[in-house]
Amino acid sequence: MTSAYHLPAGHASGGPYLVDVTPGSAGWDYSSLRVLELPPGGRHSFDTGDSEWIVLPLRGACTVTSADRHGHVTFPLLGRDDVFRAVSDFAYVPRDARTTVVSAGGGRFALAGARCDRRLPARYGPASSVPVELRGTGGSSRQVNNFGAAGVFACDRLIAVEVITPGGNWSSFPPHKHDEHRPGEESVLEEIYYFEFADHEGTPGLGYQRVSPSGHGRNTDVLAEVRGGDVVLIPDGWHGPSMAVPGHHMYYLNVMAGPEAERAWLIRDHPDHAWVRGTWPEQPVDPRLPLYTAPEKSS
Repeated sequence: MTSAYHLPAGHASGGPYLVDVTPGSAGWDYSSLRVLELPPGGRHSFDTGDSEWIVLPLRGACTVTSADRHGHVTFPLLGRDDVFRAVSDFAYVPRDARTTVVSAGGGRFALAGARCDRRLPARYGPASSVPVELRGTGGSSRQVNNFGAAGVFACDRLIAVEVITPGGNWSSFPPHKHDEHRPGEESVLEEIYYFEFADHEGTPGLGYQRVSPSGHGRNTDVLAEVRGGDVVLIPDGWHGPSMAVPGHHMYYLNVMAGPEAERAWLIRDHPDHAWVRGTWPEQPVDPRLPLYTAPEKSS
């Protein structure tokens, strides 16, 4: 099986970024992901260029400033201790702007991006506005933080969500795909998975990711052992399951974008496994979920 689309930690780094996946490096047209680690007092600036971006704290707090010829706006982000502890607030910054991220205490920050046409205003996304969804039941139970989902937060092309899979569970199951244009049924989306794992008494976690050929595009074929900081690129194909080993919760950030006129996450389940969804009502949701919920909105 090819490993061209599995980038172990460090293999996708570039410049100041722990992860630097661009349309050019991925060989596609829209989706990007950068992961930035800042020391206490650290600062980083970048030009958004032809892409829109969401700055999402993975660990720590920061201040995000977006500036252009019309002026600038600044958003303090409270962030979180880590991805297994809390929902985070976030900032959206538009294309054709200069963005600066500053962190007094240091931390790790995801920059999820997509090439886009429209220039939307810079905005703050409070943690209290993030829908926390429990998807699946039994061993397929997982938690989805829909901070940048279509229909939740307005972007031009970018779709981004967080998935937390308790140790021993499977997510991204049944396997599904979004590599064909089927109006109202399936949308074309390039997708990035970025992984982190909960340690157990200092032992790092791990999991497994499967992507199988769908007969479209590149016929992507991946079976990878994934660890913290790894990235899997999914230009096409049936993706899933994502398997968390027992004892270690698995987190992944999904970043998606594509050419469709409508920004929508429309998927087709693998016909051999679609029946699994029908078993979910017969089983309880994993009692470990949700790991946490979004904070209540302030009055």
